[in-house]
Amino acid sequence: MNDIEKQQVIDLLNNIMEVELAGVVRYTHYSLMVFGYNRIPIVSWLKGNADEGLVHAHKAGELVTLLGGHPSLKVGPLLETQKHDIGDILRESLGHEKSALALYYKLLHLVEGKSVLFEEYAREMIATEELHLDEVDKMLRKPGDITPCHKT
Repeated sequence: MNDIEKQQVIDLLNNIMEVELAGVVRYTHYSLMVFGYNRIPIVSWLKGNADEGLVHAHKAGELVTLLGGHPSLKVGPLLETQKHDIGDILRESLGHEKSALALYYKLLHLVEGKSVLFEEYAREMIATEELHLDEVDKMLRKPGDITPCHKT
């Protein structure tokens, strides 16, 4: 761990924590705004994403303290578009997941070859976020459409 730029990693992990916490707020809000026949499974999925975001934020915070840093109390940017159609919610979710993924890639590039712990953490989170993107992408497709809508 001596080769990594500790303050850069701490700052980036705090940024990740803030974005993940914003996801908790975002997904919780979305879960309250779903109406219609498919409400129950969609609300359940959104709540699951909120719960997972909290776990991700906690992991990032633990790594901040491992490095001797102080976890951020901030929450990342929150955008209220007033659009609550399921398609709008999913497209906004896609944007959120892409921003989180970009931060994990940034972390990977910062620690690659310097810390197995942080490199493996970044890789695990990248894999998780890429699967989330694929899941949202599939939800945005029309039934029978196998062509991805959004590239990761």
